[in-house]
Amino acid sequence: MRPGLATLAPALAPRLAPRLMRWLAAGAFACAPLATLALLMPAATAHAAAPAASASGSAAKSASPAACAWPAWNAFRSTLLSADGRVIDASTPRQVTVSEGQSYALFFALVANDRASFDKVLTWTENNLAQGDLATHLPAWIWGRRDIGEDGKPVAASAASGTSGAAHAGEPQWGVIDSNPASDADLWIAYTLLEAGRLWNERRYTALGTVMARNIVREETAVLPGLGRTVLPGPVGFTIGKDGWRLNPSYVPLQVMRRFMLALPEAGEWKALLASSARLVNETAPKGYSPDWVEYHVKGGFAPDAQTHAESAYNAIRVYLWAGMLAGDDPLRASTLATFRPLADFVGAHGFPPERVDTTTGTAGPNEGNGGFSAAVAPYLSALGRSDLANAQVERGRTLAQKSPPGYYSSVLMLFGLGYLDGLYHFDAQGRVAPAWTSACPTPR
Repeated sequence: MRPGLATLAPALAPRLAPRLMRWLAAGAFACAPLATLALLMPAATAHAAAPAASASGSAAKSASPAACAWPAWNAFRSTLLSADGRVIDASTPRQVTVSEGQSYALFFALVANDRASFDKVLTWTENNLAQGDLATHLPAWIWGRRDIGEDGKPVAASAASGTSGAAHAGEPQWGVIDSNPASDADLWIAYTLLEAGRLWNERRYTALGTVMARNIVREETAVLPGLGRTVLPGPVGFTIGKDGWRLNPSYVPLQVMRRFMLALPEAGEWKALLASSARLVNETAPKGYSPDWVEYHVKGGFAPDAQTHAESAYNAIRVYLWAGMLAGDDPLRASTLATFRPLADFVGAHGFPPERVDTTTGTAGPNEGNGGFSAAVAPYLSALGRSDLANAQVERGRTLAQKSPPGYYSSVLMLFGLGYLDGLYHFDAQGRVAPAWTSACPTPR
């Protein structure tokens, strides 16, 4: 989920409502039947042929190991990924691409050992979101049609200025809609580049990931008194007065933060960032539910977010997902799993995760979370040893996907959650990702 700049600064307010509405409608867009079918299928034992080497120099390298079959990734690639490498969220008329989606596609392509798709996504991201150079520009968070608004109605010519593509009247005009970067996407892109460099033995990925990590520290972190160096949701728009900030617990997966600390030991900031991230995740859920957004003040520390009323919803669902995928021997695993036990108790009592929760009281709203929510909480439930609940949520997610094909965001949650439980990847205690193709492909669940 991208940072709602309008919730952070009054001057940016017109941008927020459409963006939130788009996320609230996540899952409404009906993908092609192929995507639904693949989401219902567990990973197979068969090996697919390794993708062809890219023209970037890998052709001279030895052939990559075979990839494990992953029908859900194949469907995502076929229905949501364009031929030139952008993930399209078709739930609004603007057909937007967000940097978050690009970051996740990079990660999934690495897990799938799909080098061709990885390079296409990386190239599109660099050329269209980072002004042609990810080493010097963190990517803009949203790109799409600029000649129309979220309601599909034409916008004034001045508002669509600076677009790329067609410039003739009446033709779609495409380009960056909001240039502010989003740190959750930037962290995942830099992390996946470091891991791609390690797993594919490609030094240029490692170099680019390292440079991006340094840029993130410089542009998207700040030293918060009493908390230490902390990840901000983006470079601009997340301060509250002179001594307050808005933060997002779902932006800092602890395994990702740990990997940066270990990959860049000379950069002492990452040790502090891991520590503040652990506090952000664990100290902002007093009733066992993570908030979408939270405030931090020099006087008083963490506080409920006034603008979103301390609600837990489409951002926070990822916090449970990241927690459930922590390595068994990660030092932060036990305490983090314990933080969210009330969520597990709710799922056990009701058979579904809630769509929304008031995190100040622990009171759930009336609506059930969608199938993506079930896929996201399943690894957490499994990590608690509640395989019965985890399996029930996996089946619920697949059943709902069969009834109503998921959109972009739910598809992402399902790829993460079900791919993990199907054994296609896991994270080790150092935060490194271990795709199944590096050892042995899983048997069907």
